[in-house]
Amino acid sequence: MKRRRTALLSLTALLAGALTALPAAQAGAEEVEQVRNGTFDSGTAPWWTSANVTAGVTEGRLCADVPGGTTNRWDAAVGQNDIPLVKGESYRFSFYADGTPADHVVRAVVGLSVDPYDAYYEVSPQLSVSGNRYSYTFTSPVDTAQGQVAFQVGGSADPWRFCLDDVSLLGGVTPEPYEPDTGPRVRVNQVAYLPAGPKNATLVTDATSPLPWKLKNGDGAVAARGWTVSRGTDASSGQNVHSIDFGGFRTRGKGFTLVADGESSRPFDIGTDAYERLSLDAAKFYYTQRSGLAIRDDLRPGYARPAGHVGVAPNQGDTDVPCQPGVCDYRLDVSGGWYDAGDHGKYVVNGGISVWELLSTYERALHARTGQPEKFRDGSLAIPESGNKVPDLLDEVRWELDFLLKMQVPDGQPLAGMAHHKIHDENWTGLPLLPSDDPQKRELHPPTTAATLNLAAAAAQAARLYKPYDPGFAATALAAARKAWAAAQAHPDVYASESDGIGGGAYPDRNIDDEFYWAAAELYLTTGEKRFADHVLNSPVHTADIFGPTGFDWARTAAAARLDLATVPSRLPGRDKVRQSVVKGADRYLATLKAHPYGMPYAPDGNLYDWGSSHQVLNNAVVLAAAYDITGGTKYRDGAVQSMDYILGRNALNISYVTGYGDVTAQNQHSRWYARQLDPNLPNPPAGSLSGGPNSSIQDPVAQSKLQGCVGQFCYLDDIQSWSTNEITINWNAALTWMASFVADQG
Repeated sequence: MKRRRTALLSLTALLAGALTALPAAQAGAEEVEQVRNGTFDSGTAPWWTSANVTAGVTEGRLCADVPGGTTNRWDAAVGQNDIPLVKGESYRFSFYADGTPADHVVRAVVGLSVDPYDAYYEVSPQLSVSGNRYSYTFTSPVDTAQGQVAFQVGGSADPWRFCLDDVSLLGGVTPEPYEPDTGPRVRVNQVAYLPAGPKNATLVTDATSPLPWKLKNGDGAVAARGWTVSRGTDASSGQNVHSIDFGGFRTRGKGFTLVADGESSRPFDIGTDAYERLSLDAAKFYYTQRSGLAIRDDLRPGYARPAGHVGVAPNQGDTDVPCQPGVCDYRLDVSGGWYDAGDHGKYVVNGGISVWELLSTYERALHARTGQPEKFRDGSLAIPESGNKVPDLLDEVRWELDFLLKMQVPDGQPLAGMAHHKIHDENWTGLPLLPSDDPQKRELHPPTTAATLNLAAAAAQAARLYKPYDPGFAATALAAARKAWAAAQAHPDVYASESDGIGGGAYPDRNIDDEFYWAAAELYLTTGEKRFADHVLNSPVHTADIFGPTGFDWARTAAAARLDLATVPSRLPGRDKVRQSVVKGADRYLATLKAHPYGMPYAPDGNLYDWGSSHQVLNNAVVLAAAYDITGGTKYRDGAVQSMDYILGRNALNISYVTGYGDVTAQNQHSRWYARQLDPNLPNPPAGSLSGGPNSSIQDPVAQSKLQGCVGQFCYLDDIQSWSTNEITINWNAALTWMASFVADQG
């Protein structure tokens, strides 16, 4: 990766007079503070600002008025020069920072104050997203008396206020390298293997020759033996590993362990019960994500909470929401739906793909050879609608569908029929915060073509699946889908702004050929109309290779269309070629899985794991499962089933990324109301909640402080503040629901 060198700022516009340099710290000496007046108890000296920033001490903090209209972070800054640094010395860099409005990203740098302005350590926290106190440890690569601590605060279109306190650069501290506790070196699926399915494990070892292994049952008796296969260095973790295949053992039981190289794995079962539970728990996740509804303790013991965003103080509510200034002059009732992730925002593009995958879970059960539609029968999810003679999964998804329909621009308004991209708070809120306690103003954001097509696709798919249970709703959904399709065709290039990320994610997407393809496919499968078939067949996406290494997600939706066109019965011309394309994609993922020492169908270029990598692993497995449904080939079934091993513990960190499933699991996912790590009166996420998993970009400050230089699978923290590696979202759990249901069906 190329490092861009940027100038830290010189002594322009000093707030104080001449400075006296501190004496350089000595390596191995006592802890020495290098920052002068970091608490601002004696005014502003020796701190400086750039010429376009004015600052002073307010309530014991340095507060700076930052101008709008700058382009780069370094276009506005606050700092202190003449910071001595000693090569090889370890320093703890810490500070308090906040902003008004909140959520600005600040570049905090320890570097050189003169040309060439090298940065020796830097982080870019997003203020107020996960607290305002930051602490990092690093080692200086140089000796210099011309060091600098700087906070680069430019790059904002609008002016804002930046406040700083308790700035410290403490030299002589003991280095604090982060070394995760990965437990035993034998890595297994900590939940369960299917009796007749694949059974694989990974051993981390320095050995290069095969080693003996033993499978022990719950009583400690040896049930099977064999030899490991050396796989060399796994690029995704940097570990030397061996593979263990014990698929020949098919006896059911609980508490099995694998023993190899003097290590005993965490326990696991051989059976199907765990996947039956997981398929339901993953879907039950959505009830506790509901907005606009009080969560009942009798349905989810320990998770009861008041209704959020219904206009009860301090909420301003979602029942009468205005647009952002200048966007529209009407107000909408957009209550209901699911909170998208660990914050209080609701997004049509994430809602659309989540609805699709959950409805696809149900639709697969109707058509696939191993499908079991009764699994999601009325009463199966213990939700308020249970008992209404509608499958519970359809009832749960209906809560989000009703919200999506409300996001459509009303008739008679500009862009009628389009869908607003999202609705969320005016500014970011902190953690923890129950939805009912959120005091922020709520705003509708501009309509976009991508959101409109998500609405068209989801509503069209819903129209065919809800028709047997609620023909009136099915007709309403289809009418909304048709209206959205027409609006998107009339306005094919209305995009979300990449800078619209205050108070919620921006979700920008300027390549929407795939959304047009997906919406046309769902409308065709529901109506059979030629005009939609023609759009599908004439789309360049229809014959494109869409099954890439990182799979599909909210911004890459072509797979949703291709998979449905391949598996939902229709008379589409050339349907056999569509099915063959899915099988071809599955072949690629199967080859990736077989080559991967951890046995997963995910190997991004350069082992740079993406945000939400866990659900990308699962979505690639969905393609494998679809290939099995199409061909009946057991290699595809086994590949899909084996993909779950990584999610449930067979990984470099030896952790299950699903709360409540496995001996050691993610349990501190980023959330404002599943926040037990911060408030013991609040719960952890419910069982069946999927963490985003390793993310090489480590955007949040907690991950940045501990995971600098991490390799692939190690770019993860089970910490509520690590929103870039450990968030929960509705689309990630949709992938888990789909795959857990598939695996349960194979029992």
